[in-house]
Amino acid sequence: MWTARRRGKATAAVALAGALLLASCGGSGDGGSADAHTLRLWHYEAPNSAMGVAWAEAVKEFEAQHPGVKVEFEEKSFEQIQKTAPMVLNSSDAPDLMEYNKGNATTGLLSQQGLLTDLSAEVSERGWDKLIGPGVRTTSQYDADGVMGSGRWYGVPNYAEYTMVYFNQDLFAKYGLGEPKTFDDLVAAMDTFVGNGITPLANSGAEYLAHQYLYQLALSKADRAWVDAYELYRGKTDFHDAAWTYAAETFADWVEKGYIGKNSTSVKAEEAGVSFLQGKAPILFSGSWWYGRFQDEATFDWGTTLWPGSDLTLGSGGNLWVVPKSAANKELAYDFIDITLSKKIQNLLGNKGGVPVAADTSAITDPKAEKLIADFTTLSDRDGLAFYPDWPVAGFYDVLVSETQKLITGSEEPDAYLDALQEAYDKGVPQR
Repeated sequence: MWTARRRGKATAAVALAGALLLASCGGSGDGGSADAHTLRLWHYEAPNSAMGVAWAEAVKEFEAQHPGVKVEFEEKSFEQIQKTAPMVLNSSDAPDLMEYNKGNATTGLLSQQGLLTDLSAEVSERGWDKLIGPGVRTTSQYDADGVMGSGRWYGVPNYAEYTMVYFNQDLFAKYGLGEPKTFDDLVAAMDTFVGNGITPLANSGAEYLAHQYLYQLALSKADRAWVDAYELYRGKTDFHDAAWTYAAETFADWVEKGYIGKNSTSVKAEEAGVSFLQGKAPILFSGSWWYGRFQDEATFDWGTTLWPGSDLTLGSGGNLWVVPKSAANKELAYDFIDITLSKKIQNLLGNKGGVPVAADTSAITDPKAEKLIADFTTLSDRDGLAFYPDWPVAGFYDVLVSETQKLITGSEEPDAYLDALQEAYDKGVPQR
């Protein structure tokens, strides 16, 4: 998302700009003037997330390999970059390397607008294509229309991601509940919590969590052809089909039943994650980007399971390293990407709760990390990664947020909700 969301992602909003280190070494590039000894790096991962920890180590490794070179790092929020990237990348303020959300509406759109560097030659020369499998690389390549899945490489992921049900094992045990292995188990658990005055699902109506719940409900009634039609335009998407109708009606019903708080319309993803960490919400459905943070901060026993009763779930290759077209130090940006794909950084990422794309499996020793990677393997083996709902067309993220908020407040019925999605989607789908 984030990824979503994604992607994405525990989107801790930190300072707009915080130079941790200064200066970095020069490379090639066709951008404007820049400090030839500074690599400017932007990303939006929390410092104690798996990616945040791994990339901090990558900064140290980079500087050790480039004497006299420093990294100027600025931590942004997911929302910041999502909303301002086109403007920033079209200016002299563009960084040399940036984490960016993957998909047609984001990286695809920027590639079509000529704002990103074509990385295809570097991918081949440095062997990155040998490390990144077919399912993960889908979101790295974009055609001339900015549609993912084929064409030139405009981004490189060094991790994968997927969504899962996080559940508070202590709270489940308190009310005599076990791991929700079936959809009926999940519903029964939510009924139990509501009966005890607890809103079971952590939710953020102001950001991505709400519409990801809804998309997952649709995926539970969908198949790969449905996903390809929606995400890749390989067929017609009808928002009044059985899958979307079930999702919208079930989501609205869950609000009425108290599974989802009616007061969650203005809640952001960070607040939803904190409500789970504080033991207030017993269940959170979200991405693997939270995993390392929960390992670090949770003071209770917690577990995870794939969404029960569905072969498909939200997920993809991770957010992408992209190099702005105007970057002045491109060679150094490529070197940094290379380091994040090294065994040392990949193994660290895996043990801190990330899903690495090029780690030694024998080096992953943390039990929770082993479970995370095992579930990802299960998804990959059954072709279960279904991307994210906001990807197909530009601006669709904002439409999903605002329309799903209306479902939560009850100001819009499911049928009208689906009409609004259909209209926005049809306007944005490129003519092919």
